Amino acid sequence: MKKLDVLAGILVVVGALNWGLVAVAEFDLVATVFGLDFGETNPATRIVYGLVGVAAVYEVVQWPAIRRRWSPNTPAHATA
Repeated sequence: MKKLDVLAGILVVVGALNWGLVAVAEFDLVATVFGLDFGETNPATRIVYGLVGVAAVYEVVQWPAIRRRWSPNTPAHATA
């Protein structure tokens, strides 16, 4: 589960950075990575945006469990 937590966290950070760049510099990093102009989408970018959204929902729903899994006071067998 910790690997999924890390993956979701990375995707949420990617989404947050992308939105920050959109707000500050009118630059869409995801679109640029896929060779598109600002605001354009294709199936690949929609998949990335969708994964970011799913990761955010996962983080919100799993927040208490994630805190328990990553707590240094939690026994190792309890996180499996």
